[in-house]
Amino acid sequence: MPSLLAVTARALTGIPYIMLGAEAAQTPGKRVDVAAPTLDKIRGVVPLPVDNETVVRANGAVQAVGGALIATGVAPRIGAGVVLGSLIPTTAAGHAFWGVTDPVARKQQQVQFLKNVLMAGGLVAVVAAR
Repeated sequence: MPSLLAVTARALTGIPYIMLGAEAAQTPGKRVDVAAPTLDKIRGVVPLPVDNETVVRANGAVQAVGGALIATGVAPRIGAGVVLGSLIPTTAAGHAFWGVTDPVARKQQQVQFLKNVLMAGGLVAVVAAR
């Protein structure tokens, strides 16, 4: 039986992905525009069978389901691995601070990038947990 601390840690790790992933899946909004340059580069190498909005919605759904697997403890290691696999390209596409010239906007994107690195660390800890 998992400890209260382990249950709390899984909930704190999974719930943000459930909420943010569901939001992206339901209302992709500006995320589509942010993802477009990266998805266009991918399309230059590999054809994608769906439009950018569908990719953003699917990514959100993957994160929501993965977050649920983590938070509920049903399959936390699998869920964390799936979310991690989704978070890496999402972070590179959504928070590419190295390409931002405005110093304030660059700093904001750098903070968001590092926040995602932190979140990835939590996912790695879940994957590594026994």
